[in-house]
Amino acid sequence: MNLSNDKMSNISSIISLLFAATTFLTVWMFYKASGKSKPVIIGMLAWMLIQAIISLTGFYRIPNSLPPRFVLLIGPGIIFSILLLVTRRGKEFIDKLDLKTLTLMHSIRIPVEITLFFVYSAGLIPVLMTFEGNNFDIISGITAPVIFYFVFIVEKLNKTALLLWNFLCLGLLINVFIIAILSAQTPFQKLAFDQPNIGVTYFPFIWLPCVVVPIVLIGHLSAIRQLLKTNRIDQQMTYESETTK
Repeated sequence: MNLSNDKMSNISSIISLLFAATTFLTVWMFYKASGKSKPVIIGMLAWMLIQAIISLTGFYRIPNSLPPRFVLLIGPGIIFSILLLVTRRGKEFIDKLDLKTLTLMHSIRIPVEITLFFVYSAGLIPVLMTFEGNNFDIISGITAPVIFYFVFIVEKLNKTALLLWNFLCLGLLINVFIIAILSAQTPFQKLAFDQPNIGVTYFPFIWLPCVVVPIVLIGHLSAIRQLLKTNRIDQQMTYESETTK
């Protein structure tokens, strides 16, 4: 008997639909931030379809394989995110992403965390990956509309506050990402042996590590890069203004 499949039956179809809808909303908001680039939306939807098909075959549910199949699930998206940050064309792309949309996009982390709690309740991920454990990422989702309002609407906070918020939320993302990796059923598992992280190897939850997390990561990297560039330009202009007096 496959106990994991039995546990999947404990997850309401409403939760699965909620997460699927959250994933599509994340993709749509990133598409909007890109200026509604057709290559972006086509590429993301194609990647979602490919990963869905692979996951439905049970490929990612084989534990302790070498190389770990879980790494094949999370690796491509993270590598792509890093390439955007270090290549010329990648930098040009992320520098054009809309900062307002990227900021508001992080609100999707609220339904993501709600989903993770129900997946944990079904026995498919450890409590460490939820807001009852060591995952504080819901703070990012709750504060996203707040920081958006005070920075872009009423302009009570400056871009430095937005930069610090992005660094903080990036840290929260990295925290849960590390927990997810170390609690997955791989030869390198270090955490949660009593209830390992297997939930994200099932459809539609596989979209969390391979779609949602990379998009959120790119959102932070893009915002941080743009804000740091803005600060440097502002400092340079201030210096030039003072030297010409």
